[in-house]
Amino acid sequence: MLSSTFVAAFATCFSLSQCAFQGFNYGSTNTDSSPVTLEQYTSDFTTARALAGTNDAFTSARLYTCIQAGTTNTPSEALLAAVNTNTSVLLGLWASAGQGNINNEIAALTTFLDGSNGVGLAKLIVGISVGSEDLYRISPTGVINKSGVGASPDDIVNYIGQVKTAIASTAAKGALVGHVDTWTAWVNGSNDAVIINSDFIGMDVYPYFQKTMTNPIGAGYSLFDAAYQATISAAGNKPVWVTETGWPVSGDTSGDAVPSIINAQTYWDQVGCGLLFGKTNTWWYTLQDAYPTTPNPSFGVVGTALSDTPIYDLSCSGVSTSASSIPAAQATATAGAASINAAGAGNEGTPSTAGQKAASASTASSPAAVVAPVATSSSTVSPKEGSPTMTTYTTISDSPATTTNSAGETIAVDPTSTVTVTTCSGGCPKETSAGSVPTTLITKTSILPAASASGASASGCPASLSGTHEFPHLIVHVDKNSPTTAGGTSYNGTFSSTISSIFNFDIPESDSGKTCSLVFLLPTQGELATSAFSLSGNGGFDVALLKSPATEQTSYSTIPAVESDLGGPTSVTPGNEYVIASSSCATGQTVSYEVSATGSLTLDYFQDSSAAAIGFYITVC
Repeated sequence: MLSSTFVAAFATCFSLSQCAFQGFNYGSTNTDSSPVTLEQYTSDFTTARALAGTNDAFTSARLYTCIQAGTTNTPSEALLAAVNTNTSVLLGLWASAGQGNINNEIAALTTFLDGSNGVGLAKLIVGISVGSEDLYRISPTGVINKSGVGASPDDIVNYIGQVKTAIASTAAKGALVGHVDTWTAWVNGSNDAVIINSDFIGMDVYPYFQKTMTNPIGAGYSLFDAAYQATISAAGNKPVWVTETGWPVSGDTSGDAVPSIINAQTYWDQVGCGLLFGKTNTWWYTLQDAYPTTPNPSFGVVGTALSDTPIYDLSCSGVSTSASSIPAAQATATAGAASINAAGAGNEGTPSTAGQKAASASTASSPAAVVAPVATSSSTVSPKEGSPTMTTYTTISDSPATTTNSAGETIAVDPTSTVTVTTCSGGCPKETSAGSVPTTLITKTSILPAASASGASASGCPASLSGTHEFPHLIVHVDKNSPTTAGGTSYNGTFSSTISSIFNFDIPESDSGKTCSLVFLLPTQGELATSAFSLSGNGGFDVALLKSPATEQTSYSTIPAVESDLGGPTSVTPGNEYVIASSSCATGQTVSYEVSATGSLTLDYFQDSSAAAIGFYITVC
């Protein structure tokens, strides 16, 4: 039985520019380091197209290099195989071996494009990726995991420009040129230049390798989606393509992640069928990685013997795809001339092998919890020396009251009191006229019952995520009992008497002139489908705006200085939404908040933006 996931996705697909591409990753060498031949590539591409249960949907190939393995700059035989089998391609150029290797990669590509099959290949190009996980490999976690040589953002930007120039006089003129990396590389602001200069963003994510957090197969979907949403937020208006993901069928347990055929099936159904296929360009890892020997771990949907009968059901039959977090802007992408981790696993082509790639998989580069940016400052302008800046705080009393709305219904409200605070740079004059200076209303914590999700606090934005909102791009835990230990990135918000969490939000330029509200959402346990939380004790939060952003290396002893204390709810209970603070969006900046528990509160939750969102976000209005 063929699932409507595949049938419907392609029934309306009339040209390359209207399709969301689906395919697999293909390395340049076998597991014994022998080169993959023209015959092998041809058989691979043909088999992928004919896989039982897929309705011929997997017709695209992602390559890591344009050079045939074992040669200096001879075009990869995968290029001719793609032309002969009408297989669309996301081409790759290996970018972690210096300028000399880039010269060879460009030479191999342009040689083929200038040849008799160049026009045929150009029509099949989805995009050209300059590098793969190069930025991750030079990150602190990549270095710790001995991931190999990488390349700097400046190098990648330079190489992208060279590739665009090189193809400008070929049949591939106008093809999309971008870069593939782990999601943690994309949300790292030091790599923004690569985003700016890329036509697309390729994202590699493997929940299996995220063993520093709870990562059983039951959390696979949520871990993937959190990484995907964070990458989309960082990418701005650039399309995000899923260039590597999958779950191993065999191998060692990684944290809570167990490789098995049934778990690989579950991940395929939930992430592939339920979220990606037919909606965004996706290259699964992988068709076959077990020839002639089986690596540890192994991700192939077929075993050592190439066959169009997969080792688990790929039909997506019975999988619901009605709910998807893929934004409409990400749903389709344009093919280049014809009209996006955990650290990756598998054979990434020259110079790495399947075993080397798997061994270098990052545990610490796993997606951190996603959060949204809010700009909270005491003034909308930079005051001159001595000029007063007034800030009005609206606070919530501990005892709710009731009132009657326009429909005659009795509703709960939070009594408020207003305090105006005047601050000055260099000292305030004895008398200040409130009407002579600009003021910014910072709404200190307001509490909205879950039923009033569309409500907003005074001068703030709605607490719900139904409108424009931002996700956190970094969550780090700091522990005063281990002051010099850096917790690294996390998916969870964790708060106790000793542990606080810091959230970084990157505020995009598109939020200019708008209001940003830092909100905290805590549904009831029963409302959550893909997340959970543990809550004990009584208390609330104290939120501090920091003077500079945190990093993955931030520890308790290196927390940035506090810009201002925003306070917070005195009591946190499930079924409520909390607007912490609101002010003009700090566009183009990274805003960082430290959130600490008060009273005896202990809370740990998995940050998730599914139907019942949980965690800290920034809403924009």
